[in-house]
Amino acid sequence: MSGFRIEQAGLLCTLQDQGRFGQSRLGLTTAGPADGHAFRWANALLGNAAGSCALEITLGGLQLSTEQDTAIAVCGAAVPLSINGKPKALWQGHAIKAGDRIELGMATSGVRAYLAVAGGFSVQQQFGSSATVLREGIGGLDGGKLTAGQLLPVTKQTAAMTAQPLFALPERFWPDYQSPLTLRLIEGYQCEDFSVAERQRFYQHPYQISPKSDRMGYRLQGPPLHCQRSSLLSEGICYGAVQVPPDGQPIVLLCDRQTLGGYPKLGSVLSLDCWQLAQRPAGFELNFAAISIEQAHNTLHLQEQRFWQQHSQLEVL
Repeated sequence: MSGFRIEQAGLLCTLQDQGRFGQSRLGLTTAGPADGHAFRWANALLGNAAGSCALEITLGGLQLSTEQDTAIAVCGAAVPLSINGKPKALWQGHAIKAGDRIELGMATSGVRAYLAVAGGFSVQQQFGSSATVLREGIGGLDGGKLTAGQLLPVTKQTAAMTAQPLFALPERFWPDYQSPLTLRLIEGYQCEDFSVAERQRFYQHPYQISPKSDRMGYRLQGPPLHCQRSSLLSEGICYGAVQVPPDGQPIVLLCDRQTLGGYPKLGSVLSLDCWQLAQRPAGFELNFAAISIEQAHNTLHLQEQRFWQQHSQLEVL
């Protein structure tokens, strides 16, 4: 077995694929990448199958050495990337030789970076996915965050794989993780449990990201919201649900969310905006805006079309 040896794991590094679906009845959450956009591009630049297992690196600080010839791509947060001490560009593929040393510095913009390898990391699946969930202790390598000394196995390179061209995404298509952020919300039936005045307060005032935010959910700080109902039956929690606990401070639930919850929910944030949220640091200020289900569907279709338009304009290296 060969692959990448972790020399330094940084603050938090995990293995993630597209996520674990259809297991909620067992109490298992979906997991997967916190920023699905950057994750998708990291794989696409190498010609990998969509959802191939990659590394999610929080804030940077990762150092790897490789034991075989392959290729990598790093997308997402602006982390200084170097190979054998030489600076390299993000959002493009890079050829790697056995013995090379890869280093990612600390992020200067954004929170999470994704390192994909040609063919994907070869990790055994659990319940249909190799995505790591620290709370549940499943996925990845032994269900935990990666640590120094571990070997990350990769798919054995074939002649066809090593002959594939490498691509770069033009910089004009790179996301800006410092731009203003408005989270588009599809309101749910429990939204009616909040008075008109409470809902107006929610939409008209900004919220800040709390330091107590992670892959499970982003806690926000701002005008507290009051729900007119004091008790609710627990029900399934969807991705992007905006939950309001007794302190009135909203929580946007993300990929490592719990599967059931009994707090009132205003609705669900559009998945595209959840990915942007996951790239914003503590203290970042944001707003909410209501959209219809039809608008959400249209936005998702347009984003998919935009992805393939940009894909057609990749630069061959």
